[in-house]
Amino acid sequence: MRFLKVLYIQVLIGIVLGIIAGWLFPSIHGAAKLISDTFINMIRMVIAPVIFFTIVAGIAGSGDIKKAGRVGFKALIYFEIVTTLALVIGLLTANIVRPGSGIEFEGNANGQVAKYTAQAEAMNWGEFFSHMVPSNVVEAFAKGDILQVLFFSIFFAVGVKMMGGQGQSILLSFEKINKALFNVLKIIMKLSPLGAFGGMAYTIGKFGFGTLAVLGKLMITFYLTGAFFVFGVLYLVCRYYGFSLFKLLKYVREEILIVVGASSSEAVLPSVMQKLTDAGCGKDVVGLVVPAGYSFNLDGTTIYLSMSVIFLAQVFHIDLSVEQQLTIIGILLLTSKGAAGVTGSGFLVLASTLTALKVIPVEGLALLIGVDRFMSEGRAVINFIGNTVATVVIARVENDIDTGCYRKVVEGRQDAPDSGIYGDV
Repeated sequence: MRFLKVLYIQVLIGIVLGIIAGWLFPSIHGAAKLISDTFINMIRMVIAPVIFFTIVAGIAGSGDIKKAGRVGFKALIYFEIVTTLALVIGLLTANIVRPGSGIEFEGNANGQVAKYTAQAEAMNWGEFFSHMVPSNVVEAFAKGDILQVLFFSIFFAVGVKMMGGQGQSILLSFEKINKALFNVLKIIMKLSPLGAFGGMAYTIGKFGFGTLAVLGKLMITFYLTGAFFVFGVLYLVCRYYGFSLFKLLKYVREEILIVVGASSSEAVLPSVMQKLTDAGCGKDVVGLVVPAGYSFNLDGTTIYLSMSVIFLAQVFHIDLSVEQQLTIIGILLLTSKGAAGVTGSGFLVLASTLTALKVIPVEGLALLIGVDRFMSEGRAVINFIGNTVATVVIARVENDIDTGCYRKVVEGRQDAPDSGIYGDV
């Protein structure tokens, strides 16, 4: 029974028990949501300080401030290329499979749709980039705003670097604090099976399996498209840069299962940062790419958004022209950047996208409310995998990865050289 002590086995058991509990005892969904939310909140309480101390220690301790700008620039280019591919793949698949054909919309918008629509209309996507600059850094930490914390951390790291030798004592203290934070994280992660149980019990108990009957084609199409993106597009990216996608996925399998159970990629942000650092990726690369990816590299969310827009167009028998679909891509490239890696944000962004398009009735969102939660896990997992791959890619491009350490830790090989392109998938 030694295998029961392995964390990812415990998380898997928690997921299975959550599904069974939600199915047999639907009324448990209220208590289950409380369990899931408590676990995610415990993770969130360490996210902002982990990002701050990791970035400051990485940038200020690296001796190369210009590198931070270079890493950020390369990461943003990579994010845009990959998320655009995800959007195009989602649109093409939805046009070919036509998951909305044969489904008729009945009824008016319910209260939930009205709420999402009101929130979407209040959103000003043009202010997204200005929002990155915090007006109050304490408030940014209190709210856990990842982008604002990231922005302040970079400037603070530069400030420490400008102190020269006097800044070394600060860096030494920050590194000790960061170690303490990761010790706190280790304690929290031991509760991840319970969090996974709560997340799945809530989903099944609240929404049940009945909602899958009508919209099963959309959900299956989404998951197959996501699998194609991960094992097609990301596989080729990993192969081009000389590392194995499958071994990387095996290395972060615990985090993947936690994301499935919690339905949130944010639940494993500090954990994956630690794992990628332990695997030999540079601290400054990890500290910059992972948090930025949670707002700019949401591959799963962009696939979901593009497919959902076309799905609703098909439901309402709206024949979108090529020009209109290109417009959709352009709008989604902007609106998808505002989706955080937490449950429900993708649905809000979808509402804002439909509001901006003014072609497809927003009332159609009522069709997706029930099944959205079942696709939320898929979005979160694809987002997480995409950001994990992106971090290793940027580390490879920057030559800021200990390849010997990576091979030993991730691939389990002892014969690795200390540098150079390596490996075959």
